[in-house]
Amino acid sequence: MSKRSPLRLVATAVLAGAIAATAHALPGSAAPGARDHRWAGTTGEYATASQSSVPAPPRPAKLVPSERVVTTGQLKLRAADSWGSLLSSLRTVLTGLAAAKPATTTTAATKTSTGAGAPGSNPSTKTLVLYDSTGPYGWLGEDYGMMATNLVSHFGAWTAHPVGGYTAGELAKYSAVVYVGSTYDEPIPAAFLDDVLATSKPVVWMYDNIWQLTARSADFATKYGYTWKGFDVSSVARVNYKGTALTRDARNAGGIMDYAISDATKAVSVGEAVRADGTKFPWGVKSGNLTYLGEIPFSYITSNDRYLAFSDLLFDALAPQTAARHRALVRIEDVGPDADPAELRAIADYLSSRKVPFTVAVYSRYRDPKGVNNNGKAEDYTLRQRPLVVSALKYMQSKGGTLLMHGYTHQLDALNNPYDGVSANDFEFFRAHVDANDAVIYDGPVKNDSAANVTARVTAARAEFLMAGLNQPTIFEPPHYAASALDYKTINSLFGVRYDRGLYFPGVLSGGTVDNSVAHMVGQFFPYTVRDVYGSTVIPENIGNIEPEPFNQHPAVLPADLVANAKANLAVRDGVASFFYHPFLGTSYLKQTVEGIQGLGYTFVAASAMS
Repeated sequence: MSKRSPLRLVATAVLAGAIAATAHALPGSAAPGARDHRWAGTTGEYATASQSSVPAPPRPAKLVPSERVVTTGQLKLRAADSWGSLLSSLRTVLTGLAAAKPATTTTAATKTSTGAGAPGSNPSTKTLVLYDSTGPYGWLGEDYGMMATNLVSHFGAWTAHPVGGYTAGELAKYSAVVYVGSTYDEPIPAAFLDDVLATSKPVVWMYDNIWQLTARSADFATKYGYTWKGFDVSSVARVNYKGTALTRDARNAGGIMDYAISDATKAVSVGEAVRADGTKFPWGVKSGNLTYLGEIPFSYITSNDRYLAFSDLLFDALAPQTAARHRALVRIEDVGPDADPAELRAIADYLSSRKVPFTVAVYSRYRDPKGVNNNGKAEDYTLRQRPLVVSALKYMQSKGGTLLMHGYTHQLDALNNPYDGVSANDFEFFRAHVDANDAVIYDGPVKNDSAANVTARVTAARAEFLMAGLNQPTIFEPPHYAASALDYKTINSLFGVRYDRGLYFPGVLSGGTVDNSVAHMVGQFFPYTVRDVYGSTVIPENIGNIEPEPFNQHPAVLPADLVANAKANLAVRDGVASFFYHPFLGTSYLKQTVEGIQGLGYTFVAASAMS
């Protein structure tokens, strides 16, 4: 049975990626939807399961910043002087638009959070993540801080807090530091600037405020072999990284810092930004222990985006001895009591013939409260009432399949959320609607959002698995990759492992009141396993899914597209190519995708290998 449903969001998924900016832009709230049973990317998610539509920062007011160390007083004066122009820029942008680990620990007074590393990470690696927090876009700095923190968790434990709270000598307690400069002229403690200039430990610095670091150094250009020139706001749609051409959305108007390299024996480019006319300039520069990126690579991210270059660069700073390894995963999606047993068996037979382990995302209760698919007569039944489906699931397990819990009903009451109230079509833990332009729009948490609601639905689903004679799943996937911060924390306490792309909200990292508004949430996908800010191990899904026809303003996605995404992900030295697939599509598309990915040198592994 063919079903219509939103694309699995995240991320890329709600910002799926990231909002970006120096000062400045709110993420859009349009979310991708999908069809036939899928943002989180932006506040919505990607245009496809792997794309984000979050806006980037507007053009910087000053392309050549003033080289100086900014004090808090200077920032307040600048903010007051430029408030009118800032609002004008913002209007322009908006118009254009189960062993659970402890969750993140936060010290409210200092807004300092700490978290454990992902499974398999180095217990001796500890990263300090610093982010901007002042001004009207302080929430954006935290969003970026969360995205950076999620990624560094792959390598080990982390501590994160606003850069303004840095204390002298703090860096000495960590293996490396990552600073995300999202606010132009954020006041940065001189102690941090001095420690960065003095340390031999790896430092990764993104985008803004590099001019404060050079101002604090008497001989920056001599020591590092380069200096910054100013923001280049040319249209850049490609970044070349280690022989791989990665995409960059040309709508990103925030600019990229350009550089003047004076000593090529000290400073080397870590990527080339390619302008529309074919000319190039360094996307980032590495000199000694300092790696500087001229932008924040979290906006408008897709499965083959320059975000992958940043994900790989973290290995240089945090795990430089890592050997190349390329693994792949496949998840069979939206399998419920209404599934076709023959289709499930055919999928299992093919994957087993290729020695490909796989995961099956199962919801245990099917609901069609309005009778959309049954001539107006409501339907409601569970797995135990469909023994042939249960038998097919057990057959899939015998062929290398692992079942995960994909919600309980994969829909919400009798609501159009956003489509028709039918299982596998609608969201279960988040509200959404389809607007007049046929775009899926995220609305926010469900009306009765609570730990009790999530726990009750999970408990009911577990009971159905038990009564159907199926093993209890140990991995959870929120329907359409969407839930509130409270839901994610509750899921962590119940499972500890998710297989998805996540939505992230200001307040989670800083320990303040969580801002569940879709205007400020971001979504993110991962090219490797992480333990995110909710405390959960996240098994990655990062290259999308097959969608034979366009839907909700998003183009069709075919096997060649997923294989191309997998090829781009080879840029990550120990990354994965992970996709999901709907069984009603048959085996032809699956065969093309699996064998295309294997042809690139990937080895398919079970989800358990990642967690």
